[in-house]
Amino acid sequence: MALDKNQIAKRIAQEVKDGYYVNLGIGIPTLVANFVRNDISVEFQSENGVLGMGPFPFEGEEDADIINAGKQTITTLPGASFFDSAFSFGMIRSQKVDLTILGAMEVSENGDIANWKIPGKMVKGMGGAMDLVASAENIIVAMMHVNKAGESKILKKCTLPLTGVGCVKKVVTELAVLDITPQGFKLLERAPGVSVEDIIKATEANLIVEGEIPEMDIN
Repeated sequence: MALDKNQIAKRIAQEVKDGYYVNLGIGIPTLVANFVRNDISVEFQSENGVLGMGPFPFEGEEDADIINAGKQTITTLPGASFFDSAFSFGMIRSQKVDLTILGAMEVSENGDIANWKIPGKMVKGMGGAMDLVASAENIIVAMMHVNKAGESKILKKCTLPLTGVGCVKKVVTELAVLDITPQGFKLLERAPGVSVEDIIKATEANLIVEGEIPEMDIN
């Protein structure tokens, strides 16, 4: 079965290590904070000026003044701090963030990412994505493998305006976990019940498949 958005976030949470400073982008990435192991210490950073984000609040416990970059209400953990966006982007540009988790509309086999604009549609601006992809050493993308029409978003070459070039290291979709190697996309894991053939069929880019491909552990 294909994963839902929470399960994609749960799988990505396994990539978060003890002591990491992690930036969560808008969309599926914001869910990752809900699934990080309790026995590790992680600081989640939001580009609007928060360090120390916690999980989403329970209904009725929201504070409208405490939000992430996607304008969603969040919780903060003990010791959390708030600061202006200039300070926040100073952290990002000086590479203080260990892991960046972003959403995307397209990713290409050489690690290009398009996640800010669809030509002809209204957009307020690129936001912080360009700083994140230019500065981050470790970028994981959380995205859907195909669009609503069933067309692949895992491409040989992006068709939408690029946010960054050659910067993505790993992609987690509802179907698969993919590494981006010098030779292109390499299939690491598949969603439970999803076959390698299903993933190849849903992928426009060439896919490197070596040996037996294990199912994701999302329990």
